[in-house]
Amino acid sequence: MIPHKLEAVIFDMDGVLLDTETLYRTAIFAACAAQGRAMVDHVHLSLIGTPKEMADTLLMAHFGDGFDIDRYNATCKEHFVGLCGAGIPLRPGVRQLLIYLQREGIPRGVATSTRRTTAEAQLKTAGILEFLDVLVTRTDVTEGKPHPETFLKAAEALNAQPSNCLALEDSYNGVRAAAAAGMATIMIPDLLSPTTEIEALCVGVLPSLVDVQLRLEALRGSLAR
Repeated sequence: MIPHKLEAVIFDMDGVLLDTETLYRTAIFAACAAQGRAMVDHVHLSLIGTPKEMADTLLMAHFGDGFDIDRYNATCKEHFVGLCGAGIPLRPGVRQLLIYLQREGIPRGVATSTRRTTAEAQLKTAGILEFLDVLVTRTDVTEGKPHPETFLKAAEALNAQPSNCLALEDSYNGVRAAAAAGMATIMIPDLLSPTTEIEALCVGVLPSLVDVQLRLEALRGSLAR
């Protein structure tokens, strides 16, 4: 259930606000191919929502010691930047929901596994940084997702109780982190479909942020009556 006393909404970034997961997929497959390695779907999906150091460990475990992880990361970044040459796309309903929350006086934060310099640049390029009150990144925490620290720091910075926050996520590790923080969590699936475990951790699974806004409007309408 979405908290009746909603003190803040905290978003994941990639796959929730920014429509970048498919771009990362293309970049990841290309960076692996550049070393003569073939990325496979189940390994790629395991990387979604994971901090860089965890993703590096997963890649090394899959490809072995001969895999040049530094070259991979540099090549992946180069491909991704090239794919974003025309701008960074937003997921459906992002701007409308942010404007609605701002109008309603509901604080807005981001809790992301991306590092700060990259996250700030991408949100600014996408034109939504100005709508956000707080940004907590992998740079700002000791433990990345699925540990709850990223979400807990975002709630603290927003002066909100975690139990009165709504978290919006698209990845398994993100849902686990938000739920462990004690937040009402909604999954907005992108490349990952919800599992039984993930559904049990969520108060709902919705197709898009458009549906989240409709749910919030209905909730606030019922409370006003």
